[in-house]
Amino acid sequence: MNSQESRSLQFVIITGLSGAGKTQAIRCLEDFGFFCVDNLPPALLRTFAELCHRSEGVRKVALVIDIRGGQFFGELFQALDALKELGQSYRILFLDADDETLVKRFKETRRRHPLQTGEEDLLQCIRAERVALAEIRERADLIINTSHTATRELRDQIAEAFLGSEKNGEILVNVVSFGFKYGIPLDADMVFDVRFLTNPHYVRELAQLDGTYQEVRDYVLRDALSREYMQRLCDFVGFSMPHFIAEGKAYLSIAIGCTGGQHRSVVVANELAQFLKDKGYRVNVHHRDIVRKRAEVTAPPSEAG
Repeated sequence: MNSQESRSLQFVIITGLSGAGKTQAIRCLEDFGFFCVDNLPPALLRTFAELCHRSEGVRKVALVIDIRGGQFFGELFQALDALKELGQSYRILFLDADDETLVKRFKETRRRHPLQTGEEDLLQCIRAERVALAEIRERADLIINTSHTATRELRDQIAEAFLGSEKNGEILVNVVSFGFKYGIPLDADMVFDVRFLTNPHYVRELAQLDGTYQEVRDYVLRDALSREYMQRLCDFVGFSMPHFIAEGKAYLSIAIGCTGGQHRSVVVANELAQFLKDKGYRVNVHHRDIVRKRAEVTAPPSEAG
């Protein structure tokens, strides 16, 4: 593996005290587009890194390695040395918390501490784990004490540390086109109705096409009203996105509807998705009704899309 390949893969190792928030941390990174693995045995670290490098599309990786690994946890430093030999850089995120906070969390969740095998005192187990993790804590690139940290604050700290200038990537936007005659998508956060825009269905050579065709796109956007609406829609969504991110939203569904979900909604959804991609957001586009066959073969013109 050459140095260019190693730099192309962002590798984050999450560790720390049980109950300190490692699960929340990895969920945050998963929301940010990281490929995540929980409780990986350290001996598999190098093999896992090699697999990630051979997998197209895997560019950001986060994994949890902690005391749950039992006797395997002792192999962590050897595994980290193997990563360096491979040419893979990494960053270590260590989650910490005060003893009192950890005791309270374990009592609230009624979960057993990983070091409890019998009638051991919970506080003794926490302190024993703290000793066992002292060396890896010293090697950590970032230590976050979650004793008085809300979930949103933890998310913000992780985003600041591991996303940098790519903070827009922490939210995934799903843009879906649909036909009102088939119902509004149940998971939509925002719904926009474009049934008032010029309708290609009434143009003979366009009626049997859909909004993915260049001819249909050109026809819809040729109209001045459509262009103005598109500009206002992009301005509104563009204004809203940073505020959704500030609220800690990891997933946003934007639904664009016309009558049948074939023409206008498809064009507008594609344009909006491209606008968001150009702004650096992670975007999925789905045309829900584009291949749906009309329930009525001879639907009246007012029912077309």
